[in-house]
Amino acid sequence: MKGIIFTEFLELVEEKFGLEMVDTIISESNLESDGVYTAIGTYEFSEMLQLITHLSENTDIAVDDLLLVYAEHLFAVLVNSYPTLVEHYKSPMDLLASIENHIHVEVKKIYPDAELPSFKLEERTDDKMILVYNSERALYMLGKGLMLETFKLFNVPVNIDYEKINEEGTEVRFFINKG
Repeated sequence: MKGIIFTEFLELVEEKFGLEMVDTIISESNLESDGVYTAIGTYEFSEMLQLITHLSENTDIAVDDLLLVYAEHLFAVLVNSYPTLVEHYKSPMDLLASIENHIHVEVKKIYPDAELPSFKLEERTDDKMILVYNSERALYMLGKGLMLETFKLFNVPVNIDYEKINEEGTEVRFFINKG
């Protein structure tokens, strides 16, 4: 997993819960990196699982809810750092429909060894879309949060529901409805 995901997560934890919480979740985790991350480094996904699990335990906030908050933070960082990724899109539906053939292609140029989830477009009209998320990491709530932030960027109301295709959450179908 790319280091930017770790560095921004810890930045969010410090911003929302304080530096002491950052120290707490790092010390409670068994991290090969010792909790030292660089944005361009690559680290084991198990480290992120430990950090977010310990944050959940220490704050009594569900992991899924933490992932939604993290998505809000991460989206802002990515849009501010790489505005060209989104600036030519006219609508959130257009942007989401282009995740595989544009956004992820550009991300791979920046982070060639990034292991990205896949999003398969199953159906699309002007007002609704069905996307299937696939990732061994089962971070579908982070994906949902990034989708919600996409609609906020365009100031378009949205309702996003999902169904797990498998128990683990490595395959999830998202139902995206404008308005």
